[in-house]
Amino acid sequence: MRILFLGDIVGRSGRAAVKGLGADIRVTEGVDLIFANAENASAGLGLTSKNARELLNMDLDGLTSGNHIWKFKDLYNVLETEPRLLRPANYPDGSPGTGVRVIETRGLPPVALINLQGRTFMPPVDCPFQAAERILSELPGDVLIRVVDFHAEATSEKIAMGYFLDGRVSAVVGTHTHVQTNDARVLPKGTAFLCDLGMCGPVDSCLGMKPEIIVDKFVTGLPKRFEVVNAPGVLQGAIFDINESSGAALKIAPWRKSIA
Repeated sequence: MRILFLGDIVGRSGRAAVKGLGADIRVTEGVDLIFANAENASAGLGLTSKNARELLNMDLDGLTSGNHIWKFKDLYNVLETEPRLLRPANYPDGSPGTGVRVIETRGLPPVALINLQGRTFMPPVDCPFQAAERILSELPGDVLIRVVDFHAEATSEKIAMGYFLDGRVSAVVGTHTHVQTNDARVLPKGTAFLCDLGMCGPVDSCLGMKPEIIVDKFVTGLPKRFEVVNAPGVLQGAIFDINESSGAALKIAPWRKSIA
């Protein structure tokens, strides 16, 4: 099985880039499933119900998120009713939605999509490592392919999660920092790993935002209102191949495509 996982979708430019991806990517890259992180798809921060449905109408098999998923309350019902949209699993019980789904597609083995959020330099949440243990203990034994989006800030925490889950999941890929890293590899026990998938959004930007605003914030130290750049976008992520009979990763590589 071959899976494409796209990094954080940022604003209108990011949504347009994903829309321009087209169904032909499944043919040109031989991709079976496409996942993406959508927590910044609405004006660069959060996800509205409208934009969630827009993305879900595209050729995507699952959407993950992170700490900004709670910004728009009209999304809460979508989290409860849409099986392809996840929030981090390590939020307290009673939070809208769920952090794990088993995705069943005709002709393919079942795939568990798992969403976790880090704690280092992030809002306080329950332990993602304990949440991962609980989820794995509850998954059906025949679900061998397990893909984790670890939405976290610190590379050390992401790498620790990779080794913590090595051999027990098919892939651990990081989101949140919007910068695609160059450390894609298969860990010793067979788990594909990448610290950060990058982003789907405007190329000439600072993490999707207008650079001059970010520069001014650093120079002056004063709070600024961020604005998303509305310009041609880039798609970033990773493609990984999974052995269907064992769930082990065969290879992983960063993936990038510019959209005019």
